Amino acid sequence: MSVAMSRVTRGVVYIHSAPTALCPHIAWALESILDQRVHLDWTVQPAGPRLVRAELSWTGEAGLGARIASGLRGWDKLRYEVTEEPSPGVDGSRWSHTPALGIHHTWTSANGDAVIHEDRLRDAVRASGGDQGALLGELDRALGSDWDAELEPFRYAGDGAPVRWLHKVG
Repeated sequence: MSVAMSRVTRGVVYIHSAPTALCPHIAWALESILDQRVHLDWTVQPAGPRLVRAELSWTGEAGLGARIASGLRGWDKLRYEVTEEPSPGVDGSRWSHTPALGIHHTWTSANGDAVIHEDRLRDAVRASGGDQGALLGELDRALGSDWDAELEPFRYAGDGAPVRWLHKVG
């Protein structure tokens, strides 16, 4: 097996909420990043008036999730998450974005749990100055708890939504 083939992974782009005016722009951005035609099945987002949601599963080289997350960054009123599964030699990742908080990255385990690496743990302990409450705050920040709290109502509203698979290798 070639090195390139061993770094193939997959993930999902969850557009939790977007104004309808952004829909074609989001599709164009994803097409540019994935280098292929994209069709998103937009459905009403019950958690927000005049908002829609969509999901897109992808397969491609490790690191593609970061490119997707960066490509969607900066649009007002857009809530999204991008996941990338672990692959040989590469940790899994999740990028979460909200209009109020911006973007957050966390590494993920094989079952999807957030992982805090040792350097981030050491930084959290140092930054807390020995104060337990401050340490809990630093750990919440590292885990992206504020992003999870803001996105949770939009995640639940998407249960049962259709998912479309796209493949990009090489």
